[in-house]
Amino acid sequence: MSNGTAPLEMWGGVECTVNRVGDRWFDQMAWSGHHARLDDLDRIAALGIRTVRYPVLWEHLAPRRLDDIDWRWADQRLGRLRELGIRPIVGLLHHGSGPGYTSLLDPDFPDKLAAFAGAVSRRYPWVTDFTPVNEPLTTARFSALYGHWYPHQRNDRDFIRALLNQLHGVVLAMEAIREVIPHARLVQTEDCGCTFGTAPMQDQVAHEEHRRWLTWDLLAGRVSAGHPLYRFLVHHGMTPADEAVFRERPCAPDVIGLNYYLTSDRFLDDRLDRYPPSRHGGNGAVQYADVEAVRVRRSRPSGCRRARRS
Repeated sequence: MSNGTAPLEMWGGVECTVNRVGDRWFDQMAWSGHHARLDDLDRIAALGIRTVRYPVLWEHLAPRRLDDIDWRWADQRLGRLRELGIRPIVGLLHHGSGPGYTSLLDPDFPDKLAAFAGAVSRRYPWVTDFTPVNEPLTTARFSALYGHWYPHQRNDRDFIRALLNQLHGVVLAMEAIREVIPHARLVQTEDCGCTFGTAPMQDQVAHEEHRRWLTWDLLAGRVSAGHPLYRFLVHHGMTPADEAVFRERPCAPDVIGLNYYLTSDRFLDDRLDRYPPSRHGGNGAVQYADVEAVRVRRSRPSGCRRARRS
């Protein structure tokens, strides 16, 4: 019960990352076996879950081209969820860069994602909740700042372009969805971990503390000349056309999902000799190690309580 007046609704989610490394795709649902087990949905229902984040992924349904969509898997799963009385929050891209005919740096990425979103909404007009892109800031960091995932870049300019492309894609995707489902809700997720560091790293810590809110700030149309990261964004490639998308067509989330993991909090340390070279990096002015805070801080993980905007 919540405050003794209303029952709490149980929510769940299916982990479904499809990330690309080089020319190989790593599919979490295939590894877990969920992709082949329809009866997992009955098990989810048996837990009392009535809302579930569920994948209808671009890479799965349209791997070759946008006009060649195989709906069979999604038809079966979404149909069963509907029979079970479970409301899906449909995800279209989950830590991915899209199929092989696009990428996070493709200038046509937003339009391609919107085309796929429109097709999904026409196929399932009874769905009301959507997450077009899961954790876009996190995906941009891992793909274009840290180089772990495709397209394996490690610079601020590509990081910003990857983030802007994904969020522009969210705006266009929700517009396409709402042409079919006017009352559709945007359920936007993001990692909300905090950044800590040694005294010489406080400027970079402050930068990353502002950076972790960019998903929300951009979607809500709050990034203008007064924003603490405005000069950084413009210097690294944000154009007036990019600004106009978010200022003139704001797409603030209807529901936000703040994800927090044990390794979400980061610690920046200028004492490089304490860490292996694989953890070394820098911002052009200072070299430092970027490590999981839980491994080096004496205090307990901060958790979601601290992950709020000051």
